[in-house]
Amino acid sequence: MSKPIIGIPIGDPAGIGPEIAIKSAIDERVLKMANPLLIGDTNVLQQIIDLYKLDVKIVEVDDSRGLEFEWGNVYVYPVQNIDMEKLVLGKVDAMCGQAAFEYIKTSVELSDKDYIKAIATTPINKESLKAANVPFIGHTEIFASLSNTNDPLTMFEIEKLRVFFLSRHVSLRQAIDMVKKERVMDYIKRSHEALARLGVKGTIAVAGLNPHSGEHGLFGWEEVEEIVPAIEEMQRKGYDVIGPVPADSIFAIGLSGKWAAILSLYHDQGHIATKTYDFHRTISITNGMPFLRTSVDHGTAMDIAGKNIANEISMSEAILLAAKYAPFFKKR
Repeated sequence: MSKPIIGIPIGDPAGIGPEIAIKSAIDERVLKMANPLLIGDTNVLQQIIDLYKLDVKIVEVDDSRGLEFEWGNVYVYPVQNIDMEKLVLGKVDAMCGQAAFEYIKTSVELSDKDYIKAIATTPINKESLKAANVPFIGHTEIFASLSNTNDPLTMFEIEKLRVFFLSRHVSLRQAIDMVKKERVMDYIKRSHEALARLGVKGTIAVAGLNPHSGEHGLFGWEEVEEIVPAIEEMQRKGYDVIGPVPADSIFAIGLSGKWAAILSLYHDQGHIATKTYDFHRTISITNGMPFLRTSVDHGTAMDIAGKNIANEISMSEAILLAAKYAPFFKKR
């Protein structure tokens, strides 16, 4: 099977995105599994290559279909939108926010043309986006708008553990209020559908919300009134789902590969578990869109941009995960 071409928008030009994109594009582990195609301003990338004295050459690409990727080259679909005289590494800048948005937009266009088989994203900066009047707070919202996707579903993967999230960026109080029977049922259904598009089958385990999953109402009633009824209803509908499993053990068990995935009931419940186990290798997959998208789960690290100390492991893992699922991914 030929290696899939993975599109990599280089993120905020003033952050570490260009650096980790280049370093991952020449990572031997990545090159054995994927053909990485960077999407961005070649002048920004050349600056990093010159600054770090990297022994690689940029090759500009206008049509990646059938292209033979050779070692020692960094292949780039050029989007020239940076005034290099004004670029300051590590500085929030509207120019960079607009540029990052344009790289993402181009990646969607390349996916639509089937020039790339998946997208692996580098970090973007919320402040730079705001300065550029880009009306989105992050990647998920941008991709959702560009692909007309309602409420994309986030999944984390680290080794044998996959985690979905019932809620994302809301307060803990709001997250608890969102644990309702109908929402839990909907996310069990959507999680199964997302796994199927990745070619994965198996049981979804639902985490408990309260200590010891509430102990039948001793420590809270959400399990009794909302979570268990949702699980039982979905079981009657034929879905392979169990729970609630107490949150203090479900993720450790999940790492053994016992279940296909876990449904975390709020943002930090799953984030803390996965990132504590391995911060750099916890990779995000955004499901429900017409293309496969993986991502690092860290920021632009403006304080170390241009210092040649950014860790590219997470970026390499994001590309590898995209390559893993690309052959099985079913476009909607």
